[in-house]
Formats: sequence, structure tokens, C-alpha cells
Amino acid sequence: MRAGAIAAVGAAFGVPLLRRRLRLPGAATIAATAAGPFALAVLRPRTKGRDAAIFALQMWAFAMVHELPYDDPERLRSRLRIGYPIAIDRAIGLGEMPNVRLQRAFSIPGRVTKRDRFLSAIHWAWFFQPHLALTWILFRDNERFPRAARQMAAVFDLGCLLYFLVPTAPPWWAGENGRLGGEVRRVMVEVGEDVWGPAWPQLYDALGGNPWAAMPSLHFATSLEAALLLSESGRLPGVLGWSYALTLAFALVYLCEHYVADVAAGAALVTLVRRGEPLAEPLALAVSRGVQRLEGLANG
Repeated sequence: MRAGAIAAVGAAFGVPLLRRRLRLPGAATIAATAAGPFALAVLRPRTKGRDAAIFALQMWAFAMVHELPYDDPERLRSRLRIGYPIAIDRAIGLGEMPNVRLQRAFSIPGRVTKRDRFLSAIHWAWFFQPHLALTWILFRDNERFPRAARQMAAVFDLGCLLYFLVPTAPPWWAGENGRLGGEVRRVMVEVGEDVWGPAWPQLYDALGGNPWAAMPSLHFATSLEAALLLSESGRLPGVLGWSYALTLAFALVYLCEHYVADVAAGAALVTLVRRGEPLAEPLALAVSRGVQRLEGLANG
């Protein structure tokens, strides 16, 4: 059993990296990465370190599976949705896109401002914020960590499922392809080129695995989930979490990374996960008990 679990953890790392070279079907990559966290739970008794490692392996699985649709860009492009979030945002903006309205009000064409740098930094900080929130809960409110990690993982995974089902172009892509009917800038890229110089293309390629994963905005959804979880741990963590999430929501629209509709859908996803948890909890606890029994057998 231990040998099988070790092999499963190894496959969770190796299969995604070799999938293109070996021309593996997407289902094989999904199965291998999904098995990794369970296999690690079987291998090691529960500690804070194991909890953190399991969630890290879950996030590795998300990052790899999130990229899968873009392994075949032409096939994904044939299913790409462009128009519906534009129609929603035009209605929200009373005939004008909120992205265009915000950039007209706050940006200076051809110039990277301090505001642009600050909001881009807020956007980049998202790669750390949900995980730092869970780290805080792990060490300061450990009894709540399993539920917090389960909710955060559910937000990531359900968002990833929607990216598979309804691939949607972000506003910067629609603008570059003449679909917004107005001039928009992808401010984050301009700031990245200015701040990081020659290193920017490598950084962008490493982090931008699927440009058509926009609806819902998991940037906002996971930062909102983090804010809610932190609010349950204390007033100051909650204030910090909410301040970040609301600033990020503004940044995503201003930077032309997401539509308002994407942000609203992210909030709806978080609401679905949190309200649906009581229904899913019996299954989650049954799976947990099964993993614990296997862990006992594997470790004697």
C-alpha cells in the first residue's frame, strides 16, 4: 500500500510534466493529479506539515489541470465564448464597458503611473494571498483548517471545471481582437515590461498557462473566500482580507484582466461553495474516514 501511494505521489508530479511529450489524454493527467493529495494523506499521519503539503499538492493539481484545455489551442478557440460577458458588462455600465470607463478616468495613455504599478502589484500578490490566509489559519486556528482548506479547494476546483465547460475570453483579449468597440490597455503587461524588463516574458509564460480561463474570476473568488475565512479568525485578519479582496476587484476590472461579470460570478461561486458545504460535508467526512483507515493500514 505504501509503495502504491508513493507511486501515486510521483505520478501526480510526473504525469502533468510529461503529458505533451507522451501525448497522454487529459483524463490521465486529471486522474494522476487528483490522486496525489489522497496518496500523501495515506503515506503520513496528520500533522500541520502534512496538511500544508496536501494543500500544496492540491494547488499543483489545479495549476496543471487549469492548463489542459490550452494544450490544443485551436480546438479550444473553436469553443471560445467572447460576446456574452461583453453584453452583460455593457448593461452594467449603461451602454459603456466598465473597463473602458475606468481606464479613461484613471489611466494616462502611453505612460505607466504609480497607480498602475500599485494595482498591478495587488494583482500579482494574488499568487500568495489565499495561501497566506490558509497558513495563518493553519497555525493560529488549526481546528478550523480542514474546513477552510476544503472550501478553498472547492472554489478552485469548481472554477476550473467551469473553465473547461465554458471557455471565455478576458476583456484584454477581446480588446486586442476588436471586440470591445473601444480602446483598452492591458496595463499589467505594460507594468510588467517596465518593472521586470527582459525577465518579464519568462515570468508571463510561466504564470499564464491558459489565457481563456476568465469566467468566473478565480482571482476574486479565492481572495473573497480568504477574506471570509480570515473574518472567522479575528477582526484584524478579516479587515486585511476584505481590504485586499475589494482592492483586487477594482484592479482586475481597471487592468482589463476581468469583466465585472467575471468578478460577480466569482462571488456567486463562493456563495455556492459556502452554502452548499452542509450538503457536501457528509461525503467529505466519509472520504476522510476512509483515507484515515488506509493511513492506519499503511503505517502499521
